[in-house]
Amino acid sequence: MPTPGQETEQGESMQVSGGGAATGPHVLRRMNVAAVLAALREAGAATARVTELAAATGLSRPAVTRALTELRERGLVDFAPAAPAGPPAPQRGRPAQYARFRAEVGHVAGVDIGPHKVLVLVADLAGRVRAAHRAAVAPGATGPELFTAVRTALTAAAAEAGLDPSGLWAVAAGTPGIVDRDRGEVLLAPSIPGWAGLPAVGELRDWLRCPVLLDNDVNLAVLAERRLGPAADTDNLVFVQWGERIGTGIVIGGRPYRGASAAAGELGFVDLDGPGDGPVEPLRPDGMGPFERLVGAAAVHRLAVAAGAPVGEGHDIAPLFAAAAAGDPHALAVVDEVADRFARGLATLLLILDPGRVVIGGGVSQAGETLLGPLRRHLRGRTLVPVTVEASALGERSVALGAVRQALGAAEERLTGPAHL
Repeated sequence: MPTPGQETEQGESMQVSGGGAATGPHVLRRMNVAAVLAALREAGAATARVTELAAATGLSRPAVTRALTELRERGLVDFAPAAPAGPPAPQRGRPAQYARFRAEVGHVAGVDIGPHKVLVLVADLAGRVRAAHRAAVAPGATGPELFTAVRTALTAAAAEAGLDPSGLWAVAAGTPGIVDRDRGEVLLAPSIPGWAGLPAVGELRDWLRCPVLLDNDVNLAVLAERRLGPAADTDNLVFVQWGERIGTGIVIGGRPYRGASAAAGELGFVDLDGPGDGPVEPLRPDGMGPFERLVGAAAVHRLAVAAGAPVGEGHDIAPLFAAAAAGDPHALAVVDEVADRFARGLATLLLILDPGRVVIGGGVSQAGETLLGPLRRHLRGRTLVPVTVEASALGERSVALGAVRQALGAAEERLTGPAHL
């Protein structure tokens, strides 16, 4: 009898459970189908030969061929003859056929839900974004109003992709606050009144009739950075979303770390005040944490105004960083103060986690090297080992892209399980 992981004479992968009993042939076929499908999806828009898929999966050619046949019958794969790159060569035997994953047969949506905007990305089953819709949220919008905005944005994004929302295979959403992922419930959302406890996931499932997942927004952003950003495939990573609010996504040993209560990474609530600086207020009526009140966009704006450095309306600090890049001494002094403050809080996290790499996202990160240069300088004296600090390359799409990745995972059962097409 074959050992675990060894193929039988018929080419099916034989597995043995922890109790020593081998799984049935139908389960083995499903596992092989999943392996071949994963290899095809990695190829993206490209096609792959049976020999290439066998090498990628470790399966035999007959096992790969059977898996491809099943996938073709379910409408997930099509075949085409090899396209010659040069003059046709003499053929020996049957011409090689190339398999292609038909990513266009299904779509998922990733949603970034925030107090100021809702961003929806609709992607095919290979993760390629086919439509995007961004909607502004009215200042002070309540939870029910935000939910209406989410439904409207989902409908608009699906329409731009040529779909009805009910045609989506899965939806994942990221939101600020502490999220119970198993129940799909927001437990605490200081920045959005009336959002915590709202049965948004259940209502979306009833409407869309597909899996709907909910997670903390920054936890999704770090997944996108690890998959698509400059920190791709990094096993230890901290992603900091730095805007008016500050949150952190953490990956340790290649796995997201959320903490015992799903509250890990709330850097915005770190208190750096010393003794005698006044009473501790970890959660004020405005929902802002102590560190956010120290280095969030509003705090940076106040520092700039006090120093006579240029700023825009509201909390617009882009003019500050533009002036600093141009050498304005007042702006440079403010940026240095902000970098010093931020380094104090960030170093606390780095000394505990030692991630080796930090990616900064959010609106403040758009300052680029004008801010990151001073930040690295102030970190050097506060950490025991060097750390790489860089800006996100995904911009404001990081949360929605991470949600797309999570939605694709939820659609996996439909891809590899019984046919639904």
